[in-house]
Amino acid sequence: QVQLVESGGGLVQAGGSLRLSCAASGVICSTSNVGWYRQAPGKERELVAAISRFGITNYGDSAKGRFTISRDNSKNTVHLQMNSLKPEDTAVYYCNVATFSGLFPRDAFWGQGTPVTVSS
Repeated sequence: QVQLVESGGGLVQAGGSLRLSCAASGVICSTSNVGWYRQAPGKERELVAAISRFGITNYGDSAKGRFTISRDNSKNTVHLQMNSLKPEDTAVYYCNVATFSGLFPRDAFWGQGTPVTVSS
């Protein structure tokens, strides 16, 4: 059974930092693509950052230069370091893990989300 447990969200002032964590069980992050998404009230869910099974990272435009995604294989955990936070970063942040069977996508799993609120 796959479980993704996000943590690290909370309330922070603009300009502050938070570090989100996605701890996975039942799936191996290092052989999967792992992404952080966010959804603000009234808006669609959007990609914040992702790290592929090959270690290649990519970022949404809003995250470039401020956020860093990293993977700790020993803990089967993916982190999202968020610096210089802005009120518009306020959202629920979700972890997504996409597994592969060889070259082909297989399954995708979502965590329950962790809320981030940035006050001005």
